[in-house]
Amino acid sequence: MGFRGKYFFPILMTLSLFLIIRYNYIVSDDPPLRQELPGRRSASSGDEITYTVKTPSKKTKRLFHTAVTATDSVYSTWQCRVMYYWYNRFRDEPGSDMGGYTRILHSGRPDGLMDEIPTFVADPLPSGVDKGYVVLNRPWAFVQWLQQAHIEEDYILMAEPDHIIVKPIPNLARGNLAAAFPFFYIEPKKYESVLRKFFSKENGPISRIDPIGNSPVIVTKNALMKIAPTWMNVSLAMKNDPQTDKAFGWVLEMYAYAVSSALHGVSNILQKDFMIQPPWDTETKKTFIIHYTYGCDFDMKGKMMVGKIGEWRFDKRSYGDKPPPRNLTLPPRGVPESVVTLVTMINEATANIPNWES
Repeated sequence: MGFRGKYFFPILMTLSLFLIIRYNYIVSDDPPLRQELPGRRSASSGDEITYTVKTPSKKTKRLFHTAVTATDSVYSTWQCRVMYYWYNRFRDEPGSDMGGYTRILHSGRPDGLMDEIPTFVADPLPSGVDKGYVVLNRPWAFVQWLQQAHIEEDYILMAEPDHIIVKPIPNLARGNLAAAFPFFYIEPKKYESVLRKFFSKENGPISRIDPIGNSPVIVTKNALMKIAPTWMNVSLAMKNDPQTDKAFGWVLEMYAYAVSSALHGVSNILQKDFMIQPPWDTETKKTFIIHYTYGCDFDMKGKMMVGKIGEWRFDKRSYGDKPPPRNLTLPPRGVPESVVTLVTMINEATANIPNWES
């Protein structure tokens, strides 16, 4: 099921490309960046090489392809297996517009999940370019995937390993309007002076930058093919600008996607029910995705223990070196339904995934 991407150019040309990218920043007075995807040619034949992503047949014409970027770490791997389990559970259910699925592995080499999860192997950024911020590999991985894979669907859902699908997802996008989850901590107006380095006044009011990241987002494939190279370049430019890097920290790549989407005139329908984030969001009734990014800490009476290690806890970061065991202890009575559902769904997945802790 796995297939491997190739370098766009021979090694020296690849390194040269990144030296160009690192200094080809979008600033208000600079000429526009090259927006087209870099062409990739076979070193021997000169012919373009593409890969086909096969999709289960459905009658609907509004299918989206789910794409999840990942590394080959244990931490990423177990989350991907849980995520893929629930994708398969709901893909063919009524109300679903879920088409094919690809794990975009940006570790540069195949891993042990190639036969379990449909996987595209992308090359990481050259050593040192990400400056320890591994998320910078995400837009570069998408550039490679979009260039080298033939994707049958007209829309793409960008998701993450720590997403659990809780019910069939319809296509929430409408025509050229993408659908995205609004993050409260993405505040373009607050950081207008910083963002104007990348989104000039000639591009319009700062309100054109939506409060989103790249995930979860459902966007047309054609739009993403235009956005992705800009997203890559803006991410690198932001990381190499000390003021921007300090202002945005770990959400820098999210701001870069929001800016790039706006630069290409792609507006987003802000879907608050697209995703929840326990324990702060307490119910799953209206949502499509659980994002378990926060630790869940409670005492045995069901009271949240903010900033403390709970008597009962679930935190994905506790399982960086090995997967969580099967049959995790359920939270005590009084804990929000979203947390109970999260642990229950992880337990079901791990009970049914073969060789879970191997």
